[in-house]
Amino acid sequence: MVSSAPLFFHEVRFYIDVLVVIASMIVQAVAFIHCVTQRGDGFQAIGTLPKGAWLAILAVCMALTLLFGATGLFGLIGVAAALIYLLDVRPGLRDLSDGKGFW
Repeated sequence: MVSSAPLFFHEVRFYIDVLVVIASMIVQAVAFIHCVTQRGDGFQAIGTLPKGAWLAILAVCMALTLLFGATGLFGLIGVAAALIYLLDVRPGLRDLSDGKGFW
């Protein structure tokens, strides 16, 4: 007797993969846009990588996520890099500018 699970397994997995890729690209795009809109001297003031290095890291990670998907090794590295930027660098830049602004 054949179970019904294999009949729709691939469709469910496809939709879950699409949702994961969309979510990871949103996180990476927010990090990239935030990095583009910040001043370059703020990165040196908080003691992190320069703005150009963060832009390159985030852009390469976005491209690799689009090419290889979000559930592969490169996709996970891209999400990790974006989260490091958002959770470490962004608060430092916000504290540097007295917390003013939309971001």
